[in-house]
Amino acid sequence: MKANLLLFLAAGVISFSACNSSQQNTGTHSDSDSVSKQVMIPDSSNYQATVDGKQVGLYVLKNQNNMQVAITNFGGRIVSILVPDKNGNITDVALGYDKLAGYQQTEPYLGALIGRYGNRIGNAKFTLDGKTYKLPANDNGQSLHGGPKGFHVQVWEAKKINDYTLELSRVSADGEEGYPGNLTVKVVYSLTNDNAIKIDYTATTDKATPVNLTNHAYFNLNGQGNGDINDHVLTINASKFTPVDKTLIPTGEVKDVEGTPFDFTKATAIGARVETDDEQLKLAKGYDHNFVLTNSSTELKQAATVTGPKTGITLEVLTTEPGIQFYGGNFLDGKLKDTKDGKTYDFRSGFCLETQHYPDSPNKPAFPTTILKPGATYKTTTLYKFSVQ
Repeated sequence: MKANLLLFLAAGVISFSACNSSQQNTGTHSDSDSVSKQVMIPDSSNYQATVDGKQVGLYVLKNQNNMQVAITNFGGRIVSILVPDKNGNITDVALGYDKLAGYQQTEPYLGALIGRYGNRIGNAKFTLDGKTYKLPANDNGQSLHGGPKGFHVQVWEAKKINDYTLELSRVSADGEEGYPGNLTVKVVYSLTNDNAIKIDYTATTDKATPVNLTNHAYFNLNGQGNGDINDHVLTINASKFTPVDKTLIPTGEVKDVEGTPFDFTKATAIGARVETDDEQLKLAKGYDHNFVLTNSSTELKQAATVTGPKTGITLEVLTTEPGIQFYGGNFLDGKLKDTKDGKTYDFRSGFCLETQHYPDSPNKPAFPTTILKPGATYKTTTLYKFSVQ
């Protein structure tokens, strides 16, 4: 069993508050060239802005171990996650931007809160109760992550409950990005004292509508911007996955992972088989697939574990969801601007583990339903828990 993180700061304890105007440092980190540098949470003044008439800010959460997580209410984005490595060096393991402007460029959903529907809906439409709803087609004729004006670019109402809890809320109006119903959403980020980022999602609606919320954090456990993630060792508690077609929409088949490059039931380096001559890997340019968790119950259970061998930092993902999307950063290309510390996010320099119901479920009756009806409450929880080996 992995030991829980013993988090500390070599320079002493530093206090943080949401939306303060000073740059916030959290300790030092020794690079391979032995040059010591500070690992910083971005300057919160770079996030203080008014967007669509609403105030944007940067909120910093801290637990009793002095683990730090920075979140902006623009898109509910996780901006920074600061944890120590096996040598006690403070390491930022989340890809993100130094400035709000980074999240306003065309970019790959770094750290974003995704909705109404995480992942893809085929042909950008679905039929519900006899009516066909057309959605914005923002991904090769498909609808991706709720559309171009989805939850990831909305300004959420933010309430910092205490030093370790942030509540975000909004009402997604009937017809927003083509979806029916006024959807009232609340997402609570909590930093627990066993070093987990707990995300609790709830939603209600006044019309039947698909709902599939998730978070699109990109991780590099060797440190953000510090090379690719091919050496990370991954386990996914899934014996099956959902193959995709050339548009990355599930075919409807549920396939065994055994004997394929998708078998992560035993700890395997991410890059060990990614260049295998496999049709599914070619279609997605690597891993970008939904895995069907062996335990599909709504109980909180472990879905995946990843370790960065250079730092010893381990991430465990726990969820109440039936599936998890493993994405290996295949579309990162080094061209993003305003990245933290000026780092370059090259091909496969970050990975995502997006807890979810399956892609295109509104068009796949055999998949677990994602339809929320009036009078019911959507509830789901995911934890990203950190430790060191």
